[in-house]
Amino acid sequence: MMAVVIFPLGGKRVWVAGHRGMVGRAIVRRLAGQGCTIVSPETRVDLRDQAATIAWIDSAKIDLIFLAAAKVGGIAANDAFPGEFLYDNLMIAANVIEGARRAGVAKLVFLGSSCIFPKLAAQPMAESALLTGQLEPTNEWYAIAKIAGLKLCAAYRRQYGCDFISAQPTNLYGPFDNFDLESSHVLPALMRKAHDAKLAGAAAMTVWGSGTPLREFLHVDDLADALVYLAQTYSDEEFVNIGTGDEVNIAVLARHVADAVGFDGDLVFDASRPDGTPRKLVDTTKLNGLGWRPSVPLNQGIPAVYRWFLEHHNEGAARGAVA
Repeated sequence: MMAVVIFPLGGKRVWVAGHRGMVGRAIVRRLAGQGCTIVSPETRVDLRDQAATIAWIDSAKIDLIFLAAAKVGGIAANDAFPGEFLYDNLMIAANVIEGARRAGVAKLVFLGSSCIFPKLAAQPMAESALLTGQLEPTNEWYAIAKIAGLKLCAAYRRQYGCDFISAQPTNLYGPFDNFDLESSHVLPALMRKAHDAKLAGAAAMTVWGSGTPLREFLHVDDLADALVYLAQTYSDEEFVNIGTGDEVNIAVLARHVADAVGFDGDLVFDASRPDGTPRKLVDTTKLNGLGWRPSVPLNQGIPAVYRWFLEHHNEGAARGAVA
């Protein structure tokens, strides 16, 4: 059942911060046909620069911001660049949210990350699990910055009455993902490995970790649909989990990806590499109660993304991160 629309998009000026990245592009695609105007700076604005960020927001006369801009990466990237992951993401969140407050932006949707939850949180992880335990050390820098962003939106709602909401997606995948082996997340990394192994005629492919951790994966187009839905229908302090409610272990995921790519060799698990959190399944009871559910199952999404990869694998977007 569709929730009541309390923030119609028709006639609104919308800025998707991070519109060059996987999530931002998906939001822009989803907004097509909604009767809103997408605005963006003519030249890149460094969102870590407070003065430049605030000046851009003030000049653009924005009604709605989707804050999808972030420095992102997998376990290896978080481990190698902890300072950048903490500082860059703190500054991006603080500057955009403060800029929105000063400019009187009517609505802002901030994106969290499932790494905000404690490493050993009860599964599935409800919104109320936030700050109830220790974070997973391999990505705590990113998590702390994201928690700060969630709390800043909540604080501004309390103190200033800003209609700023937060959404917390599970693991994402889709077109325009980062397929760089040094900095990508698990699903695109597996896809790139399987693709390279297939081209090389390799007998086996190495997978990081034991293969036992359980993960949930959401297609980025489903995320964009949920974010637009929440922008129109939700206004409250607590963030909202966005996920599928389904999970798969990394070993099974790796086989699914290999099959989609057409690599039929063996999978070798390197247990010397970190597994990260043993299980990460978000509780989507709240979102489902608001009337939204995903539409892209993993067994359809993975082959579709590989088809996209094949069409774009010589472009920078398929090789590395798109911020």
